[in-house]
Amino acid sequence: MILLNPGPVTLTARVRQALNTDDMCHREPEFAALTLDVLRALESVYDGGGEYAAVMLSGSGTCAVEAMLSTFASKTRPTLVVCNGVYGERMASMLARQGKPAASVTVPWAEGIDVAKVEAHLDAHPDTAHVAVVHNETTTGRLNDLTALAALCEARRVGLLIDAVSSFGGEALPMGDWKPLAIAGTANKCLHGAPGVSFVLARRDVLETGESHSTSLYLDLSTYYREQLKGWSPFTQAVHVVAALCEALREFQDQGGWAARNRLYVRRSTRVRRVLADAGVETMIPIKACSSMLTAFSLPKDADYTRLHDELKDQGFVIYAGQGPLAGRVFRIATMGDIGEAELDRLADALQAFFSRARA
Repeated sequence: MILLNPGPVTLTARVRQALNTDDMCHREPEFAALTLDVLRALESVYDGGGEYAAVMLSGSGTCAVEAMLSTFASKTRPTLVVCNGVYGERMASMLARQGKPAASVTVPWAEGIDVAKVEAHLDAHPDTAHVAVVHNETTTGRLNDLTALAALCEARRVGLLIDAVSSFGGEALPMGDWKPLAIAGTANKCLHGAPGVSFVLARRDVLETGESHSTSLYLDLSTYYREQLKGWSPFTQAVHVVAALCEALREFQDQGGWAARNRLYVRRSTRVRRVLADAGVETMIPIKACSSMLTAFSLPKDADYTRLHDELKDQGFVIYAGQGPLAGRVFRIATMGDIGEAELDRLADALQAFFSRARA
């Protein structure tokens, strides 16, 4: 089965084999050494990340985002969430559940983030401590350009918290230029690891202070950081999934790192977009605004999503539905994971056949 959803991804044989590693106790030195290998590899994915320390925890990408907000979002000063999709709105919900002061700047899902609105909000609320934003909003497949927002946050001395769950390892993250306080990522998207492990890269100097605003025992990154300096963790880690991530990171570097993976995704996505364009299927947002690895397509009026999904699944492909008000109107195709040219050929044939019948 080839997974064309935005994570988890189809694993390579190399990573799948790593899941068969010997059983290990997370309190033993061999797992501590494995943890340190993973943390160092995560810290070296991007240039300019020397000021950042990786903190790993067992859980999905949402777990990492919530841990980031729990640890760094202030209990007394507001955090501003920039929303143009489900995952921005999810961060606002997290802060509400944590009982922390927060506000949102929201634009329609099909639009890019509005930095002018953010600036106006910061003018009106100068006590804002942090801005939280999604880099790759998989609701629509939009890659949010954070350059202007990052510059605004630096100028206002506001901490920038980035949900990079679906972009880490597959899109440019100029950490030295953007200077975020922290970014959240996960194993099972662009890094091509297995689901169950996620991480946060945060400024080392902030972690060193030990200050935390966490409302949760399990999601307090300061505790993990102190323990993981020597490879230990405060709670049981997903041992086999960590081993798979370690191998995935080795494979990632062997294949040329994030830039090579980005080029691979662009090549695959471009082919899928052309096939669907020829079939009369349009992208939901302009292609120039799309991320490299995920595209949302507007479902033609004469096509049914459930039938499309089921026919493709019968042929060995899993696609993704639209969320919320986009359900039944949009379908999404991601190009991460172990997908060969033969699989792309079969996918192209399947898509062409389905939409040809739908138009008939």
